[in-house]
Amino acid sequence: MTVTIYDVAREAGVSMATVSRVVNNNPNVKPQTRKKVYEAIERLGYRPNAVARGLASKKTTTVGVVIPDISNSIFAEVARGIEDIANMYHYNIILCNADKKKEKEIRVINTLLEKQVDGLLFMGGTVTEDHIQAFQTSAVPIVLCATSDEKGVIPSVDIDHEAAAFDAVSTLIRHGHRHIAMISGTLQDPANGYARFQGYKRALETAGIPYDEDLVRIGNYRYESGVEAMKYFLGLKKRPTAVFAATDEMAIGAIHSIQDEGLKVPDDFSIISVDNIRMASMVRPQLTTVAQPMYDLGAVAMRLLTKLMKKETVENPRVILPHETIMRLSVSHI
Repeated sequence: MTVTIYDVAREAGVSMATVSRVVNNNPNVKPQTRKKVYEAIERLGYRPNAVARGLASKKTTTVGVVIPDISNSIFAEVARGIEDIANMYHYNIILCNADKKKEKEIRVINTLLEKQVDGLLFMGGTVTEDHIQAFQTSAVPIVLCATSDEKGVIPSVDIDHEAAAFDAVSTLIRHGHRHIAMISGTLQDPANGYARFQGYKRALETAGIPYDEDLVRIGNYRYESGVEAMKYFLGLKKRPTAVFAATDEMAIGAIHSIQDEGLKVPDDFSIISVDNIRMASMVRPQLTTVAQPMYDLGAVAMRLLTKLMKKETVENPRVILPHETIMRLSVSHI
């Protein structure tokens, strides 16, 4: 049978109110009494009911985290940063996968809020008006992590995706490339896919290179779409000399597609991307990429959320973290 607070009180010879004060670390308990209660708890194997404590204190010390695709290695590192800071501030994490489906994301958000979480982190997905409406009905703080909303209504921690893409394509241009293709993410994602596409176009424009829509294919951020997009480029009469992929996964797919044709990277094609997942340094040739500070995105987002939950002063609710170009072996001079 479940051991209750009443059982502990009877075992220790104190009132239930005293047991409650001990469990909740109330200082107004004599050391001798506190010791008796702890001994009774240990003997009986009592575990305080977190839900009941939350109802009483109106705090559950729990944070909900919505992750768009749990199989994507980017989000594993971001989640690690979130959890490390959550542990530091004594919060527990409820992690929910939404399979990159808007309806499921909205449902998960509402479910977490119904479970009385103290705060919510929404990670890396497209933020639509439906998301904004769900967030604005919340009575607890919400922070966007590795994404942002177009209007800047919700606090967020992200990188400048447009600038990261600009830097990646500019690297190819500095290596002499002018016929540069792009494997883009969805243009319906303003915070990520569309922003990186705009960075690609701006880099071309800055270098005086005309934009050619035949050199752009839309992928879904994953490996397979990189393979298929590169097959298309390989079939062009005038092939690109370099490819910018919006994610490392698509870039690795492109590299394998090139190698399947008996061609080489970077001898026949230079490849660059954005993210710097662990696989970027494992693939051969090692992938040149613009690194997101993935662990820091999670850690800073969680720290921002703790400040909002504790009603501390927040000077800047929209944080942009720096990115960095990591030169490896997939880019060479033309």
